[in-house]
Amino acid sequence: MKLSDFDFDLPLELIAQHPAEKRDNSNLLIATQNIVQQTKFYNIIDYLLPGDLIVFNDSKVIKAKLKLNKNGKKIDLYLNKKISDDCWRGFAKPARKLQEGDQFDFNEHKIIINKKLEMGEIEVKFPNISVFDFLEQYGETPLPPYIKRLTAQEEDTLRYQTVYNNQPGSVAAPTAGLHFTEELLKKIRDKGVETTFITLHVGAGTFLPVKTEDIDQHKMHSEYYSISQEAASAINKAKKENRRIIAVGTTTLRTLESAAINGPLQVGEFETKIFIRPGFKFQLIDMLITNFHLPKSTLFMLICAFAGYHEMTKLYEYAIQNKMHFFSYGDACLLKRKD
Repeated sequence: MKLSDFDFDLPLELIAQHPAEKRDNSNLLIATQNIVQQTKFYNIIDYLLPGDLIVFNDSKVIKAKLKLNKNGKKIDLYLNKKISDDCWRGFAKPARKLQEGDQFDFNEHKIIINKKLEMGEIEVKFPNISVFDFLEQYGETPLPPYIKRLTAQEEDTLRYQTVYNNQPGSVAAPTAGLHFTEELLKKIRDKGVETTFITLHVGAGTFLPVKTEDIDQHKMHSEYYSISQEAASAINKAKKENRRIIAVGTTTLRTLESAAINGPLQVGEFETKIFIRPGFKFQLIDMLITNFHLPKSTLFMLICAFAGYHEMTKLYEYAIQNKMHFFSYGDACLLKRKD
């Protein structure tokens, strides 16, 4: 298939700029049968069964955006990926204004431009302070490029984060999880639905466009993920007992399918560059909760692989006609794997 096969017209007014007033009040499309049903997200409990296993990504969004000033010129730095305890890679805009060895002071702390790499990527050193402590003091929540605010607002600090976040490291939210509240999670567990957590730290590469018309030529960015023994045991047990495994978000799906691609689910810390597109053979996931994705994106390709190209094309047409909201702060859908 070609990149143009995954294009569609999306009215700009459907790109959500703010979250719903309450997390679980966003809209939800149920597309697990031939009929599409529209409801509110808090009603997702009606489509879950006792014995289901829901897997969440517990990564926490860090304040990965730093504002630099060099000779009066403003530079935005978006950290992307941990290299070591005191060194991260990131993307600078504009990167051409930076040189290796440049230092930037933040009160009593500083950062050093260690290396300049390709495509605007740089390596940044954080001497004498924990990177996470530094970012908590001086960083900003990085918003996706399609949210048109110059700086994050107070609502973003709270809402561009899941209620169950636990492991700091993402520079973009695992957005399907943004719809869950503590109250909804309790109701789900009280119904007899099992829950477990994995971690995938979302990198800035998630926003990079696909530039090759032949999608097989596209190179995916690498992202860190980890799976605990507890999570692996729960998932393997559910699979053995033929219970439904439901992934919350494409990050969770990519993690589990990466870990299961060579057989039994692997425990530990890994990197994945998995590119899921039509033709992919899924090993674990039966259902997927996900937001609505960008045209011509790898994530739209992923859901087409999961739930069917023609089915997803029609679902997105329905979503647009019914003015559903798209992307990070947008609405969600519940999808069933097409066998």
